[in-house]
Amino acid sequence: MNTAEIRNASLARRERQKAETRQAILDAARELFVVDGVEATTMRAIAAKIGYTPTAIYHHFKDKDALIMELCMADFRALGAAMYSIGRIEDPIERIRRMAKAYADFALANASQYRFMFMTDHGHSFDEEADKIEKSPEEDAYAFLLGAVEEGMQRDQFHTEFDEPHALAQTFWSGIHGVISLWFTHQNNSYINLRDPHQAVERICTIMMRGTLRNPE
Repeated sequence: MNTAEIRNASLARRERQKAETRQAILDAARELFVVDGVEATTMRAIAAKIGYTPTAIYHHFKDKDALIMELCMADFRALGAAMYSIGRIEDPIERIRRMAKAYADFALANASQYRFMFMTDHGHSFDEEADKIEKSPEEDAYAFLLGAVEEGMQRDQFHTEFDEPHALAQTFWSGIHGVISLWFTHQNNSYINLRDPHQAVERICTIMMRGTLRNPE
């Protein structure tokens, strides 16, 4: 191996280590945010969890707000990609059903991410920063859901009383989120005895469809 190849290999190794460290910081921060709360979690605590000095973390993130912002965007992009992976289904109603399943699958397979995204008070507003990020269906799960709802309305598949796409999309989202959040918080409650969350998502989706569609199957 010549000098240039050694230099390139060394550079690639440093970049890989940098990316791995950055991911370790994000994973540790997410876990602490969920367990202890965003406001109570310090950069020092995050550093201690992964055995780094606070100074080392500041080489990757200028402050906690920057860390939270990247964590939010990364997790929401992952959710968007999970939902978009179902592909283009011609019937928007079937697309919504498949999206509900993909959403539940993502949440149950990525509990820490989901809790941070939808069950943790971030204590900050990042609207301005989020607006700077170019939205696309591949990254924006809500836009994907909203688009399917709007297409269903254009095809007159919903009752006329459901004429506001955001309201209807949020109704579907709230129903699925309710199932998931109940599972995370009460799955070990023997009195309630929650059923399998995947089956519960299918049931709530069927119930919502029957209540909103002109011709439910």
